[in-house]
Amino acid sequence: MGPEALAQVLRPLGGIFDARDFPGLLVGLEISDDAAVYKISDEEAVIQTLDFFTPVVDDPYEYGAIAAANSMSDVYAMGGEVTLALNICGFPCGLDAEILSEILRGGAEKVREAGGIIAGGHTIDTKEPLYGLSVLGRAHPDKIFTKAAARPGDALILTKPLGVGIITTAAKGQAADPAHVAGAIASMKKLNRDASRILHKLEVRACTDITGFALPGHASEMAEKSGVEIHFSLNAIPFLDGAIEYANQWLFPGGASRNQKYYENRVEFASGIPDEMRQLLFTPETSGGLLAAVPAEKITLAETLFAEAGHPFHLIGGVREGRAGFINFCRG
Repeated sequence: MGPEALAQVLRPLGGIFDARDFPGLLVGLEISDDAAVYKISDEEAVIQTLDFFTPVVDDPYEYGAIAAANSMSDVYAMGGEVTLALNICGFPCGLDAEILSEILRGGAEKVREAGGIIAGGHTIDTKEPLYGLSVLGRAHPDKIFTKAAARPGDALILTKPLGVGIITTAAKGQAADPAHVAGAIASMKKLNRDASRILHKLEVRACTDITGFALPGHASEMAEKSGVEIHFSLNAIPFLDGAIEYANQWLFPGGASRNQKYYENRVEFASGIPDEMRQLLFTPETSGGLLAAVPAEKITLAETLFAEAGHPFHLIGGVREGRAGFINFCRG
């Protein structure tokens, strides 16, 4: 569902639950972040999220692993650790049982890698496969990441390159280099767990993950909720091998246009940035990296910690005072 339709669907829910009646709810519909957070004690809060989608790759095991990594990503975007998960499955009648098993095995092994456990789930008949997880995480209530805590002067870092959306779209059209597809799969399967742990060491408070609303959309939400303006350096933004090539061929999924239509009034591009690059930035991502606002004085430490962990680290922009919710892309 596109961002405009989603906003319309959720709007009537705003008056049903009064947050004052649920003092333990730290993050819910009124705040609208990556996951819900409920405080159960002074030392612990639970994080709840769910996600599922139809296949983005042909291999059933890889699809299951990607869907699981994507589902768990919101827990890491909130600064938590995965504890428990339930499968959400929709499979066509008559689909080979071995394919179903491989999807579930891919998801289960990814949850085990995250240190969690799958304890059950629910399955329905659907026209095409869909798979994902309902995930329970945990965190200290005073150490939650939110979209609303970016401050002027913070630096913005990204922990995975962009481009999986256009690469998987090209693959569906039999137009992608297998090496590019392999790179996209590896990126989507990579958990955001290590990155989230490093961000805690940096005392980060503002974070989100880059998924269906793409970098401009998720960054705009962070800017709006934090009351700040965000700027990005296009030359510093990393892309997977093949992404720019397929953008030049205009192999974009429909979600790119939907994102552009909804967010373009909040996004400004420097002159000379071509249309295909703008569209690429609006292209949805799957199981993308974390976008985090890091205090400027912590950037040197960030470089050290990410290097020691052997984890990608990209300094792509910064936060400043200005028009709340607005995003700027410059070339430099």
